[in-house]
Amino acid sequence: MRKSAGQHWLLLRGLCREAAHWGNFPDFLQQAFPQSTVITIDLPGTGRYYREPSPDNIEAITEQVRRQALADGLVAKPVTLLALSLGGMVAWEWLQRYPQDIAAAALVNTSFAGLSPFYRRMRWQSYPQFIELLLERDLYNRELAILQLVSNRRDHYPETAKTWTAIQQARPISLANCVRQLKAAARYKPDHRKPETPLLLLNGRGDRLVAPACSDTIHNEWQIDIFTHPWAGHDLCLDDGAWVANRLQDWMNQPTV
Repeated sequence: MRKSAGQHWLLLRGLCREAAHWGNFPDFLQQAFPQSTVITIDLPGTGRYYREPSPDNIEAITEQVRRQALADGLVAKPVTLLALSLGGMVAWEWLQRYPQDIAAAALVNTSFAGLSPFYRRMRWQSYPQFIELLLERDLYNRELAILQLVSNRRDHYPETAKTWTAIQQARPISLANCVRQLKAAARYKPDHRKPETPLLLLNGRGDRLVAPACSDTIHNEWQIDIFTHPWAGHDLCLDDGAWVANRLQDWMNQPTV
């Protein structure tokens, strides 16, 4: 493992979500790496940039995220990326374009066109629920529906849905930006070259949005190390943040990756 890996963490969220949706996961990560910095950044069209249009392709999203990271001084030293879902696609593209920026990267429940068919990248069983939540006008009910799709911690649904509703009220991501991000994710076919940067895959066997087989396929294609959670859903860091932090520790403690 590179000496700089795990010293400066930069977290990238997924489709139609912002930095605040990490919840208390950054605290778990900070506890696991007490001497490190842990920073989150919003994708275009979300969070602090919710008034701006999101590009509709991963390449442009990546360039915009990197420009913001440079402007904020976040990549003065190589960062370790932790990236969820669509964020994992951005992380992969960033690795291909600017490998000098990144010491290591962990990709959570991500998928690539060209490796996995569309009905696995968004599981066909989720289509009715996904359409229903897009049409839902009540904000709390919509966020609850999203939560029911991406999380298996049913005991946390009511409180987390309230928190997510407040986030959406404060910085509402538009339907247009959601569609642009969805289009970007659906079309992303990465360069076939495996990045030389140390990589890790994490997936949840209980993911009902993206088939866990998508991460397995990436693992098989490039022989990237993978840890699989036995029951967690798509939002693995929400369902079991402590497990994710512990697996990242295990990864960092390996002599070579």
